[in-house]
Amino acid sequence: MQNYPQPASYKLGQRRLTLSVIIPCYNEASMIAEVLQRVEDVGLANEIIIVDDGSTDGTRTVLATIEAENRPSVQIIYHDHNQGKGAALVTGFAAASSDVILIQDADFEYDPREYPILLKPLEEGIATVVYGSRFLGGARKAMNFWHMIANKVLTLTTNILYNAILSDMETCYKVFRREVVQDMVIHARRFDFEPEFTAKVLKKGIRIYEVPISYNGREWDEGKKINWTDGPIALWTLIKYRFVN
Repeated sequence: MQNYPQPASYKLGQRRLTLSVIIPCYNEASMIAEVLQRVEDVGLANEIIIVDDGSTDGTRTVLATIEAENRPSVQIIYHDHNQGKGAALVTGFAAASSDVILIQDADFEYDPREYPILLKPLEEGIATVVYGSRFLGGARKAMNFWHMIANKVLTLTTNILYNAILSDMETCYKVFRREVVQDMVIHARRFDFEPEFTAKVLKKGIRIYEVPISYNGREWDEGKKINWTDGPIALWTLIKYRFVN
């Protein structure tokens, strides 16, 4: 089993861990500029990598405007056609160069102002992978009931198969040392990224540290992209990677 180096403690006089924020983006013309601004306003990201996954709604026009502004920390990568969230994240991981990678969705469900909470366990050297949990007491907008049930079933399945005690496997906010994914082959192309990544992290013997976060889930008519077919795929993904690499 590979031993992953622990991050240096965040103490006065030591170098702060550098941060790459990866934003997979598909048809978010009305939100992507504001999401980017919110990430920049936090002031912690050394690089922000937006991966446009073949948008067709005008998102690319918005991104072209952002590129023309020559923001030094922002890099935009374009997929020729839509491949899925997992594919966009794999592209972003390959381009990242910082110590730590943080996944940020291109909408307003997750609040970048909570980055310090997510980064603290890494900076203190007590974690290599951190998940932001929507079920540990943070403020949240009420979820769709069946969405919550599906989430809890998938998280329970994760805990049983991989001997873990997670409360929110499906969370977007996954933060980790870059070397965690350097040797990881990720096959997922859609939302099966979440269970595949989690399974492979746990199989490496890495214990995932959870912190409470807030959640402002959007409704289906507001553009939520995950659907009921993703649940069975995620369940199969968890079972499959318990027995194969």
